[in-house]
Amino acid sequence: MNPRRYWPLLLAVVLAVAGIAVSPFAPANAAATLTQVGSFGSNPGALRMHAYVPDALPAGRPLIVALHGCTQSAADYYHRSGWPKYADLYRAAVVFPEQTSANNSLSCFNWFTAGDIGRGQGEALSIKQMVDHATRTYGSDPRRVYVTGLSAGGAMTAVMLAAYPDVFAAGAVVAGLPYNCGTVCQYQAQSKTPAQWGALVRAANPGYTGPWPRVGIWHGTSDTTVVPANATELRDQWTNVWGLPQTASATGTLPGSTRVEHHHDSTGRPAVSLYRVQGMAHGTPVAPGSAENQCGTTGPYFLNSICSSYYIAQAWGLTGSSPSTPPSPSTPPSSPPPSPQPCFTASNYAHTTAGRARQSGGYTYANGSDQPMGLWNTFTIHTLKQTGPNHYVLADGQC
Repeated sequence: MNPRRYWPLLLAVVLAVAGIAVSPFAPANAAATLTQVGSFGSNPGALRMHAYVPDALPAGRPLIVALHGCTQSAADYYHRSGWPKYADLYRAAVVFPEQTSANNSLSCFNWFTAGDIGRGQGEALSIKQMVDHATRTYGSDPRRVYVTGLSAGGAMTAVMLAAYPDVFAAGAVVAGLPYNCGTVCQYQAQSKTPAQWGALVRAANPGYTGPWPRVGIWHGTSDTTVVPANATELRDQWTNVWGLPQTASATGTLPGSTRVEHHHDSTGRPAVSLYRVQGMAHGTPVAPGSAENQCGTTGPYFLNSICSSYYIAQAWGLTGSSPSTPPSPSTPPSSPPPSPQPCFTASNYAHTTAGRARQSGGYTYANGSDQPMGLWNTFTIHTLKQTGPNHYVLADGQC
């Protein structure tokens, strides 16, 4: 018998006796930590690689690339964004690339430099080499590689999706800019058509015809650092790449006064989704707390509104007990995958009256899973998937 295996239980008992609450959603692997990787390739962009790999992570799990913003570091994004929590919960490795002040005086990824945003060169290639190293070293599933980032990291996320659409299954751009837009986009709206925006992505990888990554776009409506017009332009860019109209297929609301519009592909799945956080300034949306859909800590450019990392992970299919595996990039689906589990999209009020959720203190919770769904009203809309008798889980964007 190894007495060490019982220390977490003993610690929980001691804390409970002392009256200290233990969150059921605390990181599952306290021993794992952010670690710098010394060598991962030729590294033409002279970036640093850091990684968080939960202990005993099996092969075949997803890989997430998380890119910090200007004046930030890999450690900042690790500590405040909430991604380590979801790496533990959903069993995934996370790579945190890091810019240096030698490359950029504000430690911004160089999304505006031609030599850093093209396929096979500069910072874009360095990040691609980090992905290659992670899939080899951690055994990550190459079909489930995802990328996200804030501000300059969000713009570099758009770079990676455009330059390496064959590598990333999906991405989420937070307070970022369209691909190959330059610094002028940061401060003012541009007059390009959707076709012109889309042409910039297609030119990044001439001859590539898809399948394309699924794209989430997050932006605060009161952002004065990267004007909110960039969110609309990113939507226009990627809906055009996908060959979709700019009119949303479905709309809804999420916590933190967040409004979402989904643009569905031919299978009925969201291909491009735009999340507008009402009244939020420039930053990564976080929502400190112990619930599953709460995460992060507030600080410079980490703003209290909604845990974007949770909803990004949910959109990528990472949050279920049996995470879905997107089809291989070489075999795009011709029809939706079978789903024997029924889904219901309705307002929180309708879910409760139908017996799929309950309300307490003006808030709504899914029956069975008890996942928080936000305010109990007719305006907040969610999709619930029934996974068992009177057991429902949040499935926004998954059904």
